[in-house]
Amino acid sequence: MTDGALIPDDKDWTWVLEQPCPECGFDAGSVPAADVAGMIRSNASSWVTVFDSAPESVRRRPQPDRWSALEYGAHVRDVHRLFRERLVRMLTEDDPLFANWNQDETAVAERYGEQDPAAVRAELADAAEALAAAFEAVDGSQWQRPGRRSDGARFTVESFARYLIHDPVHHLWDVTGR
Repeated sequence: MTDGALIPDDKDWTWVLEQPCPECGFDAGSVPAADVAGMIRSNASSWVTVFDSAPESVRRRPQPDRWSALEYGAHVRDVHRLFRERLVRMLTEDDPLFANWNQDETAVAERYGEQDPAAVRAELADAAEALAAAFEAVDGSQWQRPGRRSDGARFTVESFARYLIHDPVHHLWDVTGR
């Protein structure tokens, strides 16, 4: 199971910043990195609405090859947690190398579809606020600090922020169609 084919070729992540997403239409490349904190908060409040408006259906998958709102919400929560850890490393270490993270393996191992929706809702909100606050604190030349994924993909804090914001926006689109 994939999480909606977010990235056609994860090793070439730059497409996310070079063109609007062919699925959700979001143009991460046009987003000023300094706006990402506010966008994370806004997106998180939309996720809270998803969980509040359809508590009986958050576990239901719309199609066998698409995650439920609960699974997407748990994934977005974990993305926020992971990106906060990586952001802190980029700001405090010289060119850190990040361990590989397989989102599909995590979804299975953590049993995303069996988690408590109320807990995921609250944890997603908390993780989003922590990440937003961390991005809000970035200043000046810190936006150019580097980091690398284990597959060799290279980021600056600026490109990392713009790359990140596509994920929760895209997955909210997966769930709501908007």
